[in-house]
Amino acid sequence: MSEPRGLFVTLEGGDGAGKSTQAELLAEWFTARGREVVRTREPGGTPLGAEIRRLLLHGGDEIGAVDPRAEALLYAADRAQHIATVVQPALDRGAVVVQDRYIDSSLAYQGAGRVLTVDEVRGISEWAVRGLWPHLTVLLDLPTAVAAERRRARGGVSDRLEAEAEAFHAAVRAGFLALAEAEPQRFLVLDAAAPVTTLHERIVERISSLS
Repeated sequence: MSEPRGLFVTLEGGDGAGKSTQAELLAEWFTARGREVVRTREPGGTPLGAEIRRLLLHGGDEIGAVDPRAEALLYAADRAQHIATVVQPALDRGAVVVQDRYIDSSLAYQGAGRVLTVDEVRGISEWAVRGLWPHLTVLLDLPTAVAAERRRARGGVSDRLEAEAEAFHAAVRAGFLALAEAEPQRFLVLDAAAPVTTLHERIVERISSLS
């Protein structure tokens, strides 16, 4: 895959860490500076992906138990379609892509959180996206108990992953932190309990250093 001309920024972390809030603020910051911004997410950034997201997160009795390998492959299918039809075209024309979740979520949730290995999930994910990785990945880290309290306060019906046991979410958090430790040049790890404005300022500071 050719080197993209745009900028690819992803936000990662457990459910309730504040990824969407920071993604919106970052998109607004780039827009105010005259950049074209594509604000998207995984799964669900395409019509195909939206159906995969519905099945995986809200399918319930409609689909029954999902085998871990099937789960990983469905996320990879969503990602392949998303990169080919949304992300790569945006990068090729010089846009900024600000995205909730990417390969690191699969490595943490389907790798560290499930019975699959991180290397297995990485292999199918990299194949699906033709080796495309973000310029910057912001990891919003939050203790498992705090994240659970945020989800409860938010209300609504939990999706299939949000409803997993605390041990699963703890394994996912550890998985994210291990990924960040292995690739400090790509990751920016922030304490998601910090004020929203402080987190935004830290992200912008790191973004500015990329140019």
